[in-house]
Amino acid sequence: MNDAPRPHGGLWFEELTPGLVIHHRLRRTITEADNVMFTTMTMNPAALHLDFEYARNETQFGKPLVNSMFTAAVVVGISVHETTHGTTVANLGFERMDFPAPVFHGDTLRVESEVVSARASKSKPGQGIVLFEHRAYNQDDTLVAIMRRNALMWCTPNS
Repeated sequence: MNDAPRPHGGLWFEELTPGLVIHHRLRRTITEADNVMFTTMTMNPAALHLDFEYARNETQFGKPLVNSMFTAAVVVGISVHETTHGTTVANLGFERMDFPAPVFHGDTLRVESEVVSARASKSKPGQGIVLFEHRAYNQDDTLVAIMRRNALMWCTPNS
């Protein structure tokens, strides 16, 4: 099943050793359009994300917050090219998802990923489970998101 060569930028299970930190090259500026589209597409009616007057007058932030689920999606998306692109079997889930500081329209996110742990799968030969910690920072180097994600990864083909 894993015999055919394929283009990828991700790392194989054996390359994902605990302690490895990847500083991702991609960055992303979050726009108002991103936030409004994602928030409305996911049926979230929160004024905190959509209503500038409400945010200005009724919140401590004074402006709309970016939807945290959009932030999470961008953080993981930024990491894919250099971690799991073409080398993952499946995303198994999240152990942690924290947002220690808000994200606003116009913030530019950069991400780093650390391999927290890695172990061979007991039930899936040729595969392993990797726990990643993804950390996102804004343009001021403020930590805005921390996520721990388990992924089922392919081992190096024919190894």
